[in-house]
Amino acid sequence: MSHIEEKPTLLIVDDESVNIEILAKYLQAEYRVLFTTDPLQAVEMAERTAPDLILMDVVMPGIDGYEACRRLKARSTTREIPVIFVTAMHEAQFEVIGFDVGGVDYITKPVKSFLLRARVRTHVELKRKTDYLHRLATLDGLTGIPNRRRFDEFLRQEWNRGVRKQDSFLSLMLIDVDYFKKFNDHYGHQAGDHCLRAVAGILADVLERATDLVARYGGEEFACVLPDTPLEGAIHTAEKIQQRMAALAIPHAASDLPGGCVTLSIGVVSIMPEKGREPESLVAAADLELYAAKKNGRNRVEYGANV
Repeated sequence: MSHIEEKPTLLIVDDESVNIEILAKYLQAEYRVLFTTDPLQAVEMAERTAPDLILMDVVMPGIDGYEACRRLKARSTTREIPVIFVTAMHEAQFEVIGFDVGGVDYITKPVKSFLLRARVRTHVELKRKTDYLHRLATLDGLTGIPNRRRFDEFLRQEWNRGVRKQDSFLSLMLIDVDYFKKFNDHYGHQAGDHCLRAVAGILADVLERATDLVARYGGEEFACVLPDTPLEGAIHTAEKIQQRMAALAIPHAASDLPGGCVTLSIGVVSIMPEKGREPESLVAAADLELYAAKKNGRNRVEYGANV
């Protein structure tokens, strides 16, 4: 089956529906077009849908396009989305303001279709190349899953989102391969690398939601971030990981545990993020639960809700 690349997504923000219709008519053949007449709603839509580019009117009721852009640039989840201002204001000082608040381009009305398409295409291509390079920089070279840098970014992003929403739990699992040094010493580093890739594969399979993140935390440690997940759900996921690991039955003759197979210790915590606290508090709590799992015999899940 041939792979058809998904169309890039544009978000058009304009309080006049006729202007939205004009822009959509010019662009809908090449792009998936979303729209809103409310600049406040645009900020939330951008976070939820992650468009490749935003076309923003300037003069709108409530907050104007400049303020909407400032709010987009203030959020880690939306600051990298390019914003092109599309406005009837021709004066140079307004164009300067647009660039000052974070816009990447400025198109004046009435819009020329060929100019609009060319500029949109240029900025969408730049955004996609930047996203690709960022993905490469945030992948672990051995396992192919996100690395510690991406984990730190994602955890802070979801923490900040949780602070704003105040209606859902953020769960975190820290996972350690039991007696991994002994595994490496007994079987060799090539076998150790294969083992880590196998663990990463299990984690990626079990955490199948697009909203979750599996990352290599460092060495033989892994981390799983589960947004919008209460403690019970995270514990269930951790137990499923344990079951999959047991079923894989990777031999570990040097383990101090019965059974002679590779096992995992998992620490699980869950919290509703709140202002005045940092996401590192969640990591510290998960680390304590992981320590408890090791102290209490390994190959087990320890958990806590009060972080």
